[in-house]
Amino acid sequence: MNPRSCVNIHKEWDIVGARQLGREMAKEIGFGTVDQARIATAVSELARNIYLYAENGQVCFEYIYTNSQKGILMIAVDTGPGIKDISSVMQDGYTTSGGLGAGLPGVKRLMDDFDIESTVGEGTKIKAIKWIR
Repeated sequence: MNPRSCVNIHKEWDIVGARQLGREMAKEIGFGTVDQARIATAVSELARNIYLYAENGQVCFEYIYTNSQKGILMIAVDTGPGIKDISSVMQDGYTTSGGLGAGLPGVKRLMDDFDIESTVGEGTKIKAIKWIR
C-alpha cells in the first residue's frame, strides 16, 4: 500500500470507502482491533462531515514515524462553506444536522493529536494522528 492514500468524498458511499481504507491501513501498520475501530469511527465522522456540509473533499491517510513512535495521520480537506465558529463546533452536543453532536469533539477524543483550520467561504482542513501505543 502507498504511504499516502486518499479517498475522494462526493457521495454517501465514499464514506464507507474511506472508513475501509483507514481501517485497512491501521491494521497494516500494526494497530490492534480496538484502535482500528477508533480510527474507522473517526474517519467515518470526518468523511460524513465532508459529505453533509461541503459536498466534496477528500480524506487522506499517511503512515508517520518518529524515532520512538509510528502511527497514522488522517487529513480531511474540503472546499465547502468553512466553519464560522470553531469553538462552538468543538463543544460536545453542538449539532447543525440534528445528529448526536459527538462529531468533531468525538474525533478529537478518539485520536491522539487533532488540529482544525477553517476559512469561511474557502473550506476546512482537519489533521488527526493516532499513535501505536
